Amino acid sequence: MIESLLVANRGEIACRVFRTCRARGIATVAVHSDADAGALHVREADAAVRLPGAVPADTYLRGDLIVKAALAAGADAVHPGYGFLSENAEFARAVLDAGLVWVGPPPGAIEAMASKTRAKELMAAAGVPLLAPVDPATATGADLPLLLKAAAGGGGRGMRIVRELSDVEEELKAASAEAASAFGDGEVFAEPYVERGRHVEVQILADAHGTVWALGTRDCSLQRRHQKVIEESPAPGLPDELRAVLREAAVAAARAVGYRGAGTVEFLISPQGRPYFLEMNTRLQVEHPVTEEVFGLDLVALQLAVAEGAALPAELPAARGHAVEARLYAEDPAAGWAPQTGRLHALDVPGPELFPVAAAAPRLRVDTGYSDGDTIGVHYDALLAKVIVWAPTRAEALRALRHALRRARVHGPGTNRELLVRSLGHPDVTEGRFDTGFYERHLDALTTPVPGERYAAVAAALADAAARTTGGTLPARLGGWRNVGAPAQRKTYGEHEVRYRATRDGFVVEADDGDEVQVIAAAPHRVSLEIGGVVRHFEVRAYGDEVHVDSATGAYRLIARPRFSETGHRAPPGSLLAPMPGTVVRLAPGLAEGTRVTAGQPLIWLEAMKMEHRVTAPASGTLTVLHAVPGRQVEVGALLAVVTDTDAQDAQDAQEESSP
Repeated sequence: MIESLLVANRGEIACRVFRTCRARGIATVAVHSDADAGALHVREADAAVRLPGAVPADTYLRGDLIVKAALAAGADAVHPGYGFLSENAEFARAVLDAGLVWVGPPPGAIEAMASKTRAKELMAAAGVPLLAPVDPATATGADLPLLLKAAAGGGGRGMRIVRELSDVEEELKAASAEAASAFGDGEVFAEPYVERGRHVEVQILADAHGTVWALGTRDCSLQRRHQKVIEESPAPGLPDELRAVLREAAVAAARAVGYRGAGTVEFLISPQGRPYFLEMNTRLQVEHPVTEEVFGLDLVALQLAVAEGAALPAELPAARGHAVEARLYAEDPAAGWAPQTGRLHALDVPGPELFPVAAAAPRLRVDTGYSDGDTIGVHYDALLAKVIVWAPTRAEALRALRHALRRARVHGPGTNRELLVRSLGHPDVTEGRFDTGFYERHLDALTTPVPGERYAAVAAALADAAARTTGGTLPARLGGWRNVGAPAQRKTYGEHEVRYRATRDGFVVEADDGDEVQVIAAAPHRVSLEIGGVVRHFEVRAYGDEVHVDSATGAYRLIARPRFSETGHRAPPGSLLAPMPGTVVRLAPGLAEGTRVTAGQPLIWLEAMKMEHRVTAPASGTLTVLHAVPGRQVEVGALLAVVTDTDAQDAQDAQEESSP
């Protein structure tokens, strides 16, 4: 029996495993980097061991240090979570060799599935349907589009879609470099890219006594950069015959490698309904909660039981209802999914008060590794929380999850919350017509600015004024928004300037366009405005110059601008600035000062929160400044390089010389 468990991971998944351990009376041990010294998973564990350093290569990827930590803390078992070393056969062997219980599949099964190319060979022998591989060196136009994939690892790293033969060589190099950086293995293979395919997977659970469960299906087609955003179970709209094929193929895959524990077999479903094996994840998946909610199971508890030698019941539990999970990321979808960092002031998703307690009522769950006041850094994944809703039907689950996200308070760095809300209400999603290309087609529409921001700015300005008013309260009925000529107070948030006057009866807001707006009430944290005859309520919280305004129609993150802007440093024309804090991972081959570059050419690659971002040349010209160095950490807005349009400069110099 496991008495003390170390989780070789961090954040949300570590907290998730600890929750089950507490319920089962198992002591918990956390490991942490220096950047995570005060993290939630460290605070929740019974004991914690420091891994010196901050970057994953020095900490969470150091299997030798983690095994030593387990022994030092008196743990008798290790759970790998997901990511990091969870699919590393050598780490699994090291854990077992140290006399510890490994809460995962046998090292041989991990090894068999570690390389996607070798895994496909095994699956072909087991009769699992596959896509035929393509040799990039001999590919023709008939093979396009191609999907290049890293043979090791996952999470969309080292993955490229190629639509032109002329791009194959360059994209192969880029995919190989990214794979080598992420997984230490630069092997890349190619296969046909299935347009408008769906990503459907089967959760499996196997014991050491010959029983293999196939726990329904999950649809994970809503992805950005090949990383999942919204998942659900069961996968909607699949014929019963196809569901049976997927379950049988998943069980065959598990038996082919002597699998034990929890794992996932992933498939691509073509528009014609043909399934193709993608890969097998030999670990717990991020999206496992939707399966737990539908089947009424605790998969972590079952992992622990299987690791202790228990046998699974021969009969699977019955599935009921529908569950949907949304991943709340600290990122800006409109800016190339750029990660966001900083202090998380508040994270609150309404639960019992949102949905009544009843047998058939929607059930909400939040899995997170953060709490109010924590800092979101640059070293790790941008996932803030997973918000999961179960309901009797898919339509109810989608609506309830959308409602919960809309009502949530998420104060701090920018997030994808609004994208999630809009996605869950999009007709293609509600009607089950989506595929893996959903965000490529709809991202612009889903990331248009949230309407009503100017009213949020008004609410923020009035809340600020109320906080500075004696007593902090104002009369119930206040002045309207109207044109007046008297001097007014001014407050600016982003592009919105709010002008208002404090009168004996309350505040009067000025406008230049004659908007019919009445100020109903204003207090430091709540403002009510009558807009077009409808009263809207705004909850306002200020954290220095950062102001968050929540309302039933949207959430807004505003930055208060100083009344008199300071003259600051301006970057020279042609500057390449870091779009987010991160680490320079590589430069374009041969890049140096004096190199000629073309507009749009990728020059510098940054990595932040396990995602890689390309910085391209803003114009054609000569690289005259290069500050970026591989391995160097940079802050947002840091000057990486300067491209000078030398042709334009030469023309200007010639014109000046010829002028009298």
